Amino acid sequence: MTPAADLSDDPETLKAMLVAAQGEIAQLKAMNADAEARMERLTLLLKALERARYGRRSETLDPEQHAFVFEEIETGVAAIEASLEAANPARARTPRPRKALPSHLPRIEVLIEPDAGPCACGSHDRVRIGEDVTERLDVVPAKFRVIVTRRPKYGCKACRDNIVQAPASARLIEAGLPTEALLAHVAVSKYADGLPLYRQDDIYRRDGVELGRNLMAGWMGHVGFHLEPLAARVLDHIRAGPRIFADETTLPTLDPGRGRTKSAWLWAYARDDRPFGGADPPMVAYRFEDGRGGDHPARHLAGFTGILQVDGYTAYKRLGDPARSAAPVTLAACWAHLRRKFYELHVAGSSRTATWTVERMAALWHLEAEIRGRPAEARQGVRQKMAAPIVAELFERWTGELARIPRKAKTAEVIRYALPRRAALARFLHDGRVELDSNIVERAIRPQTITRKNALFAGSDAGGRTWATIATLLTTAKLNGVDPHAWLTLTLERIAAGWPNRQIDDLMPWLPLPA
Repeated sequence: MTPAADLSDDPETLKAMLVAAQGEIAQLKAMNADAEARMERLTLLLKALERARYGRRSETLDPEQHAFVFEEIETGVAAIEASLEAANPARARTPRPRKALPSHLPRIEVLIEPDAGPCACGSHDRVRIGEDVTERLDVVPAKFRVIVTRRPKYGCKACRDNIVQAPASARLIEAGLPTEALLAHVAVSKYADGLPLYRQDDIYRRDGVELGRNLMAGWMGHVGFHLEPLAARVLDHIRAGPRIFADETTLPTLDPGRGRTKSAWLWAYARDDRPFGGADPPMVAYRFEDGRGGDHPARHLAGFTGILQVDGYTAYKRLGDPARSAAPVTLAACWAHLRRKFYELHVAGSSRTATWTVERMAALWHLEAEIRGRPAEARQGVRQKMAAPIVAELFERWTGELARIPRKAKTAEVIRYALPRRAALARFLHDGRVELDSNIVERAIRPQTITRKNALFAGSDAGGRTWATIATLLTTAKLNGVDPHAWLTLTLERIAAGWPNRQIDDLMPWLPLPA
């Protein structure tokens, strides 16, 4: 605002200034109105996506795409709010309450003293009567550093003989460049965070450090070799449990002979006893194979005779064969896979039976949410009382519908998928350890599909096996709330120092790290 004393006395000049001010006010109002309208549209879109995510049509978008859209909308809303607050400071919102920052983070104290002049009464003496304290989260970007190790040599001063020197510290890669912490950082970035080596190479070059993808790939080969016994031990623990979830996903692998990729597979086996109150830690093991045949899970699960919960893929049927050399496993089917088939028909609006099925199945998942974490016997009792009538009603409706509709109808195809699997689908009614679906292993596979997408393909069969080995241990650490970088650094240091094989169970990634 121009002080009144500095305004011109010329009426024409004053009129021009008034017109300009009115134009600026009109422009500001238009900007605010446009920002309000944009924010309203984004807010409506956000609410629509929330309904799509949490409502009945929850499978219309992939969960990762949902998360991405939410992030972008929140960013857009925040940017609009910032522009409105800058244009009109009176709009600034009262800060929302937030959770306290973690207590283990170091605190850097910053003291801001006022310019303490004399008081109005003339006194220069002031006493502290309180303070305002705020906390903000800060970060120091990761930086490379060089560990310089000196080992002095000492000889006898009298005879110039009897030279002594401390032995060199143990290293995972003898005479190699990286510390175990750097090896862990590269491994976690690739196999846990989905950051391929070529992207890591670009990031490190910004620090003036040129490692090269080939060098880091060689490091990962060494890491995978030393971790193989630990990954095999994780699978041993999984096989020792009463129930296993299994699934598989493609892992394209470079085929040097043909100059292109070939189809390979990453098999996943998960154990999680928490849904029925089990005390053992959750874990997952991956195995890399060049095929998808039934001989692979038969070899991976040799000796296992418990409950195997899977989708409808026929490769697992061999494990349930009564003629199996070991006792046959008990196969339990996944209701989520069946639901998806009916859901597709429901969305297309082509089957009233499909719509009724999806609505009726919702009661099963609602019931499972209520009994999660209870002992197996209690879960079985509730299911027999509440879920068994629903399952019987579903199969009765499907059987009647199959006799009525054309054989080639899509609904008939889905029903024919369900009816032969009735015993496996109903398994959860008779055993409280069985889950309604196999989402536990699907969630374990999802991080690997993201890494696969970013990395494009595995460089070789050996690279695929290394991928499976390292991912087994890092994913299991994450499932148990263990910092994968801290765990892997400590584990590599212990292995380099000659950790005895008889104590391999003390290295498992579900154990808490030493303080």
